[in-house]
Amino acid sequence: MIHRTGKRAKHTTKPYTAENKTVDKMEEEDDDTLVDKEEVNVKSTPAIKKNDFDIGKWMENRAKYIPLRLHIEERKMLRLLESALNVSEYTDHIDNESHTSKAKRIVSQIKELCAVLTGLVLACDYKRGQELFAERTFDENEQFFQRIFEIGRRHKIMNPEKMRSAYGKLMYMLSDSMIPEVQEMLGFSCVAPILTVYEFLKERRGLGVLREDIIILATREIIPEGKSRSQIQAEIRRKEKSIEQLSRKYQSKYLSADEIRHCLYSIGDNNAYLRENRDPCEKMIHYLDEYFNPKEESEDEYSLSIAAGAQGHRLSHDHETQYIYVNQTLKLWREILNEMFMLWTLADQDMLSTSNPYRLSQTGQGLHRIQPCPAVSREMHRTLFKAQKKAGTWIGSSVIHLGDKNVPNALIFIDKYNQVSRILGPICLTLDKMDELTNHEGGKKFLERKFGGVDECRKAILADFFRGAFDGSGADNFYDAGSCIDGRCSQIEKKPYFPVFLLTGFFGFDGGGWS
Repeated sequence: MIHRTGKRAKHTTKPYTAENKTVDKMEEEDDDTLVDKEEVNVKSTPAIKKNDFDIGKWMENRAKYIPLRLHIEERKMLRLLESALNVSEYTDHIDNESHTSKAKRIVSQIKELCAVLTGLVLACDYKRGQELFAERTFDENEQFFQRIFEIGRRHKIMNPEKMRSAYGKLMYMLSDSMIPEVQEMLGFSCVAPILTVYEFLKERRGLGVLREDIIILATREIIPEGKSRSQIQAEIRRKEKSIEQLSRKYQSKYLSADEIRHCLYSIGDNNAYLRENRDPCEKMIHYLDEYFNPKEESEDEYSLSIAAGAQGHRLSHDHETQYIYVNQTLKLWREILNEMFMLWTLADQDMLSTSNPYRLSQTGQGLHRIQPCPAVSREMHRTLFKAQKKAGTWIGSSVIHLGDKNVPNALIFIDKYNQVSRILGPICLTLDKMDELTNHEGGKKFLERKFGGVDECRKAILADFFRGAFDGSGADNFYDAGSCIDGRCSQIEKKPYFPVFLLTGFFGFDGGGWS
């Protein structure tokens, strides 16, 4: 059609491509937008500087250890696995003294678990169950069992608070299944590598997604604290547009747009994990720097000095030494939790190695499987060296306990550092919400009458925690009292600041207590 009059007479044509369509869509604004485009640009994520570091290489390295988020069908299989593990008594039958062959007991228990899974699949979906198991043996369904066990391991890494008891049974069973004698008797392998974002994209020729600078925007977590509703909505729109742009650009016959979105959401899950687990360490470091000075010891009530034998302390530190000790410990925890997905993958490798046997032994905390952790140990020594280099001065033990009576195996190591956020999280929540109490007249009067104000209350809680949770009391002797998870938060109900915890929404420590 030819436009002969008006502004349309000046229109020019341009070839239509999918890229143009993406750009046009990115530039569209909704009529009900609550902010101007200028406000979006000012308040959202800072501009990415490509010259600072290689974003693509950094993201690829991260993606190698980020498990792929489960989809609907995998979640159904996960529920079946959890149901089977919950009724299993695997460790009770295997980790005991018995006259029968241990290899035979292991094979019997694994086949029993597989039989339970088979029955559950048939009960939930008879047609699918018939297709899988009709006139077929366990070894002929090797891929099915490998997949369902891999789903359980992948889900646990993404959700450390899930499968508390079931995961231990699963890992010990899979570890036993890798014993050469057992594998020969069993007739099939139960273990498959954990599916990561990197491997998923690599198989489908889609690694280019990870090399785009805009992936930072597409995977960032939207944090609502301290932001207006309009700013939050603007950030959400910007994130969704970035995801849409990447999925349209890299979709192909090997990789669909939905699969790209799934990978981006999986990386976003990792960012959410870091905020939940690593960031409490950052907050506590900030509070330590804000309320305490290593060179100026305040009055006894707020002094960080501790003496061995007094109030259950195992170490003796003056105020400055304890300040440095607490600071270095929090920074070490931060480094470890920042690389937790990688450490978890290495722990998985150590436990499921065919050349890494374990032995049963009484550790003083019950009967445990003591198993070397070479891969985790190498990475932990690198992490410790990095933390020591940053700290300059290191106080306390530098020994990394792995494969001994303190940390018998990689599973215990993972569980140990999962406790950090369960201890620090509730404390940070109370400290952060304390200012809100002053919005109510009663809360304000209570804090002023009992502690002298919000800052004094906050300082009292921090001083008590930094003295009691970093005193080496979590170890059996002086030589084991290093920068470990020594925090104890029991008997908090006897503390004078316990009502403050309750008023800010505290309901318990998931990881223990401090005395």
